[in-house]
Amino acid sequence: MTDDLSHFDDEGNAIMVDVSKKLQTERVATAVGSILMQPKTMSLILSGGVKKGDVLSVAQLAGIMGAKKTPELIPLCHPLNLSSIKLNLECDRDHNRIVITATCKLLGQTGVEMEALTAVSVAALTVYDMCKAADKAMKIMDIRLVHKSGGKSGTFVAE
Repeated sequence: MTDDLSHFDDEGNAIMVDVSKKLQTERVATAVGSILMQPKTMSLILSGGVKKGDVLSVAQLAGIMGAKKTPELIPLCHPLNLSSIKLNLECDRDHNRIVITATCKLLGQTGVEMEALTAVSVAALTVYDMCKAADKAMKIMDIRLVHKSGGKSGTFVAE
């Protein structure tokens, strides 16, 4: 079909891209996103008052697990041997949000963008799940890739 749509063959069938001829390089991707909430919800999280437990720690672990499970969730993703997953949740009291940043890394033949994006998404969903009894109006927002390096396409940095 086209190089832009590499997950389809010439007949339009979905395929997992063959990366066997690609060189192994260090691949790194960072994604960010946030979850907006009411001030009382932020206070509950920071004071440890959420009945389900330590929201930030559980969400951090969930995000890491999400990155590792990406090929089970996204049909055409390659199973990857990730060498590092760093996930940070930062409480921004001024804007009543938690900013989530995930960086995934490996030495391999394909990128880790989907793993970083999945980590952020799963962490945000976990915050929502743990706090929904207090705030059903929370908004998961602006999940996006902000950096990637490695491979033939080189480095990408979001504006």
